[in-house]
Amino acid sequence: MPSEYPAHHVIATEDPDNPGARACLAAYYDELASRFTEGFDPAHYPTSDADMRPPAGFLYVARRMTEAIACAAVVLSGPGTCEIRRMWVATAARGHGVARHLLRHIEDDARRLGMTTIRLDTNRALVEAHRIYRNAGYSEIARFNDNPYAHHWFEKKF
Repeated sequence: MPSEYPAHHVIATEDPDNPGARACLAAYYDELASRFTEGFDPAHYPTSDADMRPPAGFLYVARRMTEAIACAAVVLSGPGTCEIRRMWVATAARGHGVARHLLRHIEDDARRLGMTTIRLDTNRALVEAHRIYRNAGYSEIARFNDNPYAHHWFEKKF
């Protein structure tokens, strides 16, 4: 179900092959490659396009008008548990609440699907993400996956 942010950001699930979704994911990979001290290679990242399609998961894309400005994948990882992966907001859209809205939208959908726990991981370089997750009630937890680019792991229970 689409969700609209007051500043006209609309969030909906999309296939990862849609051009806007592809553009978001490519920009996400480019940003990680430039920000991570160890670089970034999507081939070593533990999420495939199949993980972002039902029944395995979903890809959410936020749009302002027709422009794709943010994305996040949700992978159903076990009974009552899902993981947020590939969360990204375009530089020009940052500071307008898009990430917070995207996170709330994901959480609302997760609850509707019967999820009781959301997990995610992030790199030490993404300090803005750490702040968003903590402010949204996520707690840092022990490592739960083998993502080679992750340094912090978070969880939120409903």
